[in-house]
Amino acid sequence: MSDALTQGHIQTQVKDGLATVEFFHPLSNSLPSRLLSELAQAITKAGQDNAVKVILLKSAGERAFCAGASFDELISIQNLDEGKKFFSGFANVINAMRKCPKFIVGRVHGKAVGGAVGLASSVDYCFATQYASVKLSELAIGIGPFVVGPAVERKIGLSGMSELAINATEWRSAQWAHQRGIYYHLHDTVEEMDEAIAQLIHRLRGFNPEAMQHLKKVFWRGTENWDELLAERAALSGELVLSEFTRNAINAFKNKE
Repeated sequence: MSDALTQGHIQTQVKDGLATVEFFHPLSNSLPSRLLSELAQAITKAGQDNAVKVILLKSAGERAFCAGASFDELISIQNLDEGKKFFSGFANVINAMRKCPKFIVGRVHGKAVGGAVGLASSVDYCFATQYASVKLSELAIGIGPFVVGPAVERKIGLSGMSELAINATEWRSAQWAHQRGIYYHLHDTVEEMDEAIAQLIHRLRGFNPEAMQHLKKVFWRGTENWDELLAERAALSGELVLSEFTRNAINAFKNKE
């Protein structure tokens, strides 16, 4: 197993009703399967903890929020089972966020690529800085944002998701993502964003947990089939990644790095 697949961490800190779930990887906070599995488990555990009223999802560092799935792991896929397992990583995290009974606040301090756009679209309330541009790059390497697509479409509609998915090599600004509803608040600095997050979390800790749980169910109504839907999408992506076209596209991309 390469170093890139064993590096990184998921850390959870619970204090005063807030569970802060942080992920980190030295390669621009990319998320190999191991970290995605741990992230899904951390969100589920925080949701079941009676001491937790609100969850904050963030990444470490000062540059990229998340570079999406691990490219090193993507190019190592050899068969359909491995492919489906790989693409199920973000599916499991999105479903954990969807089913979590607590509100999840997102903190996006930098660029979000691929699966990271799915994460930002799956939190219940998302803050970002002006540096948090977005891109769905999957089509550029012969696949497509099939797994994260439902989460992105739920937030910005089919038109917005289509724009991101089709124009797969072009960044969209944080202002674009804010105007379309991925980000609810946009800030000039990380310090301003963190202050706004602290103010919202302070208010949420004083609200009725049962009311927030019921409200979250209202927000996610119509997604009850996502366990099956995202599994189907992961299988589709796992099949595409084995095609000759995609293999060539991945190798061409790798040679540019």
